[in-house]
Amino acid sequence: HFDRLVERGGVKRTLGRTGWDASDIVAKIIFWAVLLFSAQLAFGVFGPNPISDLLTRVIAFLPALLVAGLILVVAAAIAAGVKEILGAALSGVSYGQWLARGASVGVLLLGLFAALSHLQIAPAIVNGLFYAILAIVAGSAIVAIGGGGIQPMRNVWERTITRVSEEAPRLRGEAEEAAAKAKKRAEELQRQGEDEFRRAA
Repeated sequence: HFDRLVERGGVKRTLGRTGWDASDIVAKIIFWAVLLFSAQLAFGVFGPNPISDLLTRVIAFLPALLVAGLILVVAAAIAAGVKEILGAALSGVSYGQWLARGASVGVLLLGLFAALSHLQIAPAIVNGLFYAILAIVAGSAIVAIGGGGIQPMRNVWERTITRVSEEAPRLRGEAEEAAAKAKKRAEELQRQGEDEFRRAA
């Protein structure tokens, strides 16, 4: 059921243009892995040699490659889920779909960086790009808040605090009323229990 798992992440839709299925790609990878193992055993008969050492290094790299592929598949599935959830939750606003797509792309980028980091491919460049993207996002947020977002945020907080302070007495009264009802009900149950105990005695 690997195709079904991949379909949730939208990878199958992307592979549909190439004529390949995800299960076909996995089968090819397993085929070449078995072939490499067989070649390594065959060249190992001649003792230590450069070709056998090269095959050993390639085979040692295969598990990391498979894990990186799984990371990408899982990240694609999570990104698709995030896009659907945010798209449905923010369907009432005009920019809801853009936010959903942005969050989906962000999850995919995190998965891509995690896969590249696991493969140890140009770690300095990958880490530099990741920190650069984080710096851009943080800098944009700082500029947006400092350049005109402080006053709107302050207004939102003031409205929220005012609403809470206005509703606090009502909530307190409801809580006291509920506590009084619960106490009264407990006393009634206690009296009923005592009456039943006297009748039984």
